[in-house]
Amino acid sequence: MTEPLVAHRRQLREDIRQRRRDLGPVQRIAGANTIAERLLALPFAPQQGHVAGYWAMDGEIALHAWQLNLPSSCTYCLPVLNGEQLAFAPWRPGDPLGSNRYGIPEPAATPATLLRPQDMALVVAPLVAFDASGARLGMGGGWYDRSFAFRRNGPAPPWLVGVGFELQRLDCLQAAEWDVPMDAVCTDTRTYDMTRQTSNKDAP
Repeated sequence: MTEPLVAHRRQLREDIRQRRRDLGPVQRIAGANTIAERLLALPFAPQQGHVAGYWAMDGEIALHAWQLNLPSSCTYCLPVLNGEQLAFAPWRPGDPLGSNRYGIPEPAATPATLLRPQDMALVVAPLVAFDASGARLGMGGGWYDRSFAFRRNGPAPPWLVGVGFELQRLDCLQAAEWDVPMDAVCTDTRTYDMTRQTSNKDAP
């Protein structure tokens, strides 16, 4: 990646993260509830298996409404840093949490309970920015791109879905060669389903 592109992505992150932080609590709660409905309505939303969310930080979309309405045969998981990749561990409200190197809560899991990225049915990923083609700009650590590199040229599962506010959408996001695209992105106003090559403004 060239230095101008690195600098451009860094500035994008700063600008859009601030824009996201500026949202009020009413917009945040309404957005989270709408996005939960959109996640549950995805045509490939699993009815069983392990699904992963994340612990919302820095103005990210909270996923409690989605977690609480998952099918009973789905097991909700949170990411755990495991070497230079992500692993996943089942978690329910009230289960113990620790903090990783970034200060983000993660389940107090043992190695025996960790699940590989390949073991997941669906993974919901936070994002800083995205475009309608499914390109995703994260925080810059590359965790999701490294962990799901096998999805660049391989089929789902796991299905990869980004979530964010519509204000985080860009007309065109220049992807790096290692970026893993999303199968869909759900926002507070639209569902962008790349598996259907459409954006559906009126989807639930």
